[in-house]
Formats: sequence, structure tokens, C-alpha cells
Amino acid sequence: MSDDTADAADTDGGAPDASGEAAPEPLGLVRTPTGHPGVDAHLERLADADHLTADGHVAVYEDVHRGLRDALTALDAPPVPGPYENRS
Repeated sequence: MSDDTADAADTDGGAPDASGEAAPEPLGLVRTPTGHPGVDAHLERLADADHLTADGHVAVYEDVHRGLRDALTALDAPPVPGPYENRS
């Protein structure tokens, strides 16, 4: 057994499961917090894709994209006046 084969045998990531399909393997990417709680929550949602097969990634990515787009759209919304800002 070569060193490459031994290293591959030691790791379980990506090994076929009982159905013969390769198991999902987390990419191990680090998500740096932005400081904006809403955006950070959407970025953390990306970790859900680590445990899904590739065909399940689309739903997670679309959900995250929708949430980030909504967060950006909210930045363009005019501020809501407070209860005492409409005095004449």
C-alpha cells in the first residue's frame, strides 16, 4: 500500500455509503462574521449545505441568497418615522 493509498484509507470523508453514493464532506470553510446579526445568520446557514449532497445545495443557496437580498433591499428603504417625528 503506497503512502497516498494509506492516507486515503485513514480518512472517511467522501467514502461511498451503503447505496454506493459518496457521502457529503464538509469543505471546512471559515465564515468570518460581518458584525450584522441578520447577515451573519444567513451566512451561518451556508453550513447546512455541508451535510447535504450536491443536489441539496441549491435550496440552501437560494434561501441564503433571498435572505441577503432582502437585507440589502432593507438598506434602501426610507426610515420609518418615530412616534414624535411627525409634529408640525
